[in-house]
Amino acid sequence: MSGPKLTFWFDFASTYSYLSAMRIEQLASENDVEIIWQPFLLGPIFKAQGYETSPFNLFEIKGKNMWRDLERQAEYYGLPAFTKPDPFPQNGLRAARIAAYYGRESWVPEFIKSIFFAQFTKAALISDELIVSSLNDLGQDGDALLHQAKSDQTVKDKLRQVTEEAREMDLFGAPSFVTEDGELFWGNDRLEQAIDWAKRNS
Repeated sequence: MSGPKLTFWFDFASTYSYLSAMRIEQLASENDVEIIWQPFLLGPIFKAQGYETSPFNLFEIKGKNMWRDLERQAEYYGLPAFTKPDPFPQNGLRAARIAAYYGRESWVPEFIKSIFFAQFTKAALISDELIVSSLNDLGQDGDALLHQAKSDQTVKDKLRQVTEEAREMDLFGAPSFVTEDGELFWGNDRLEQAIDWAKRNS
């Protein structure tokens, strides 16, 4: 019998998804919960809510608090100092296509974390160069995978499909965590509760 599973829904541009991505594997391992890494695009979700960009950009006071909170949270969790990327939000479309299409491959979690880490600790752009170098460092053919992300309709359709699935599930932000019995937990501060629920209700 397989153990409990938890699906981790994230967007590469999501600041709090970064915090969860850096923490989730250890917490899941300690609780024998399998993590399914699921990228999706917040852009279409936000547009359905009437937003043209991140709410943290639309509401200046909220955004100002978020950036300071992320600095505190990174220190609290023992992560490297948080750095605000410019511009924000970044375009993680191609990285998300690769992560969504190859999601069950063993190298994908490390790829995801490397993109998050570069973006939010070094203010690196999610550029083609970063994607290729991250993939190459993991023993993959970065140029070939980036070419797929740009031109392969099957790869493009996979990300569209999962983003539509997120919309149908009423996901409204990232990170979100969904258990096998359909419970939705939203926000980095709900990660521990989501893992506990998945463990107790598998």
